[in-house]
Amino acid sequence: MKISLEQFDKAFENRLRLQIMSVLVANESYDFNSLKELLAATDGNLASHLKALEKEEYIIVSKSFIGRKPNTQYRVSEPGRRAFSKHLEALENLIKQQKI
Repeated sequence: MKISLEQFDKAFENRLRLQIMSVLVANESYDFNSLKELLAATDGNLASHLKALEKEEYIIVSKSFIGRKPNTQYRVSEPGRRAFSKHLEALENLIKQQKI
């Protein structure tokens, strides 16, 4: 069984986007500062990758205020959950092919 590269989602080729999706799939939601700390990312780097996932409609962004401080929460969308699952399945298939 030969695996096609089309089975991989380009949105998850970047390490940080893969990590973001892993966190969001495993948790109900996560806020920006917690993601930044967990993933040891800079503000700009994290924001650009979150924006890319939002553009693909893989994550849902909710903005609110806690007191006077802005708070941005992220959660995975259903299309995002399906796409991530399909990407992980393609990775698993690739690994299985390498076994002799």
